[in-house]
Amino acid sequence: MSTSIAGRSGPFILRDDIIRFPDGAEATYTVVTNPDSSFVVPYFDNADTMLVRQWRHAWDESSWEVPAGTTDAGEDALTCARRELAEETGLVAERYTLLGVVHGAAFLTGRAHMFLAEGITTSERNPETYEQDMEVLRLPFTDALQAALEGGIAHSGSITALVRAARALKLL
Repeated sequence: MSTSIAGRSGPFILRDDIIRFPDGAEATYTVVTNPDSSFVVPYFDNADTMLVRQWRHAWDESSWEVPAGTTDAGEDALTCARRELAEETGLVAERYTLLGVVHGAAFLTGRAHMFLAEGITTSERNPETYEQDMEVLRLPFTDALQAALEGGIAHSGSITALVRAARALKLL
């Protein structure tokens, strides 16, 4: 059985699969088919970064995160990263380094592509309708990393992206 929910980036499909274990036992496993996403850690020449804060309805709280978003149909992860960075922060980067790809949860099919963005210049923000309440904060990268490691940032994709960026920057 499956249920499809149309989203901006294509359908989110909730399905129940019947899986069979080696001993022959069967169980229902719920899978959510969802689009890929891109997470971007902007890194300024002075070692600052930029976070965004947005209300997350499902969590009933506001969340500090790195700029991120889901890929549009037919869009590659780097194009998504460039678009999301510009939309959410007004930043443009000369260089993007792929920090790897992760999965958000065992029941989700979408992959999260992590990027470090360098050679930063500013442009105009162009937030989407549901991002109108978004706050933007420029802070030292080490402060953002500390918040990720100590619980000040709870968004798992943002924590992963910040830690991987720190590793790429040889700060860990």
